[in-house]
Amino acid sequence: MNLHAIDTAIFFFINQGISNSLFDAIVPFITTRGYLFFAPYAVYVLLKAFSDDRKKLPLALTAFAVAVAAVLLGDWLGAEIKKLIARERPCNVLEGVHLLVGCTKSASMPSNHAVNGFSAAVALFFFTRDFISGPVRWYPLAIAAVIAFSRPYVGVHYPSDVIAGALFGSGIGYALFLAYGECRRWYRTHPHATVLGSALVSLTLIRIFYILNGPLDLSPDEAHYWEWARRLDLSYYSKGPVIAYLIAAGTWLFGDTAWGVRCFAPLFSVLSSIVLYDLVCRMYSPRDAHEGHAAVHARDIALGSALLLQMLPMFAPFGVLLTIDSPFLFLWILALACFWRAVEKPTGSKPLVSWLLVGIVVGLGLLTKYTMAFFIASGFLFLVFTKKRTLLLTPYPYMALLAGLIVFSPVILWNMQNDWVTLRHTAGQAHVAAGLQVSLKTFGEFLGSQAGIVTPMLFVLMVPALFNRHRLVADSRHQFLFWFAVPIIVFFVLKSVQGKVQPNWAMTGYVTALVAVCSSFWFWLGRADEISLRKRRIFVTGALLALVVTTFAHIVPATTWLPVKMDPSQRLRGWKQMGVEVGRLHAELASQGSVLIFSDSYQVAGELAFYLPGQPVTYCINNGRRMNQYDLWPGMNEAAEQAKASGAVNGIYVRIGAGEPPEQVLKAFHRVEKKVITVYDRKRTLREYGVFLCYGFRGLAQEPPKTY
Repeated sequence: MNLHAIDTAIFFFINQGISNSLFDAIVPFITTRGYLFFAPYAVYVLLKAFSDDRKKLPLALTAFAVAVAAVLLGDWLGAEIKKLIARERPCNVLEGVHLLVGCTKSASMPSNHAVNGFSAAVALFFFTRDFISGPVRWYPLAIAAVIAFSRPYVGVHYPSDVIAGALFGSGIGYALFLAYGECRRWYRTHPHATVLGSALVSLTLIRIFYILNGPLDLSPDEAHYWEWARRLDLSYYSKGPVIAYLIAAGTWLFGDTAWGVRCFAPLFSVLSSIVLYDLVCRMYSPRDAHEGHAAVHARDIALGSALLLQMLPMFAPFGVLLTIDSPFLFLWILALACFWRAVEKPTGSKPLVSWLLVGIVVGLGLLTKYTMAFFIASGFLFLVFTKKRTLLLTPYPYMALLAGLIVFSPVILWNMQNDWVTLRHTAGQAHVAAGLQVSLKTFGEFLGSQAGIVTPMLFVLMVPALFNRHRLVADSRHQFLFWFAVPIIVFFVLKSVQGKVQPNWAMTGYVTALVAVCSSFWFWLGRADEISLRKRRIFVTGALLALVVTTFAHIVPATTWLPVKMDPSQRLRGWKQMGVEVGRLHAELASQGSVLIFSDSYQVAGELAFYLPGQPVTYCINNGRRMNQYDLWPGMNEAAEQAKASGAVNGIYVRIGAGEPPEQVLKAFHRVEKKVITVYDRKRTLREYGVFLCYGFRGLAQEPPKTY
């Protein structure tokens, strides 16, 4: 007999051989409500902790918290392993199973009931062993074993499923017990680093779970950058190549999936906080006695800054979504750290190496997002207006600038070959053609957006934190924070008077502004006057509001609390459903010949490419819109010319809204048939798409783009 045959034989022995009416009445309740049997043990532990020594109460509560964490972690990881193994349940493949509960279509190995039971039981066993003795201490393990046994008895798992689940769950429970012990030991000597590390690990696990199982489809920008990753180049129409190469690496590792696209987002978010923490620790380390109160609280300021970076609504999404801002934020903070090290010239350092590192990181930042140029401007202003100006008389800053330009050179070479379209696009985004104009509407919208994404309280506190006259004159650290914040924020505030400015364009200015606020908080904390007290309260309120808003923003997509029109996350939902619906039409049309799939929107074209079965090449026609990357790639006419040899060439045109197709599409095909697709989110209408089945491609008349 092979192992599967033995497994099946044992399964039938448990499922049928020992079956009886008593077990048939009791075991289904155990398998569906087994967690209730842990309650008596929890009550006993609490009573024991109270009666024997109340000092044990924190340990008991910790045991329960870790047990819950172990169950959550085990349940998630067990579900992911099920997807990988993809073993069918015995009730779905074997005949004659004595089935006592419903048989789902989810995979069989491991049994998550066994995983959850043993992860909680093992955590409780080891945490409470110091004050729970005798047979009672084994109670949670016995309950976990009974729950595991119930799964083959009711007919939904093989014995090997529950054995694997028990071993895996035990491993998770014991691992968290050991991790907690290590954290306590580390906390005694490195409390701030331990708190930050624990928070970042927990947050990263939550983010990975959210990416894998959350309600958000790829954003239109992510789908478009994924299209770039399928066509790697030196640069692209609107951005440098870094985002494309990151997504290409992620999809090479994990496939063309949402996780493959986003896998680097949690990593960059964690690294951003770690580098910021290290930078602030070095900035505020007690070097000179006259440097003031903040030097005493270096690690407090660093911890507050690193945690606020994760909490603010402006930065938190970058831990889930991989747009250009996720790597860009990390590279900006890394450049700040390298620049500070270079200008401080620590003992034994090699200045040339330090400055070259600045140049390389700034160059990588430019390859990610062109607003990295503000780093060069802010760095220059810092050197000019502080005592560090003597560095401008050395070759090092200029060598750093040269190194950055060398790293950035692929973008220059690509633009030389493509009529400098990036410059045209940047000028278009900056509304250069509009000239000098005043718009109070866009000015108000921008200020409101900034207050919203950093919270109104922290936004207001940044003013006194940055414009502290005494610290601005006497403290090089504060000067550093000021020059890498104020010029950027002020520039975009003024720019908003002239035209539309996106909320995230000024985001890098808030990095050092955030540090300034945290530094000022510790200064205010040491003062007893009424104004400082108010500022402390405003800071705490702002930090709590940031946490609430960020948490709420992650929960809202999974609920129906907000109307669709008020829900900003609706832009990231419904795309997969659209792909399924259009995919059905594509399958029918593909039987008649080649099919060209296209839209007049790069957002729709990218989402179609990602979510259609087979992830085909898609196209984006230009019917008067501004230029995008699709205009630089081979278009429908070239594709049709290659496909004509294999038969008829038809098409599917998809647009947002149920309107009619443009004249350009009607002339390109012999016949066009209209359909309307509506995508829903829990019975709420997200959006409508006009889908046009186009027969007999005759050639598309393309006009050169008129706007950029």
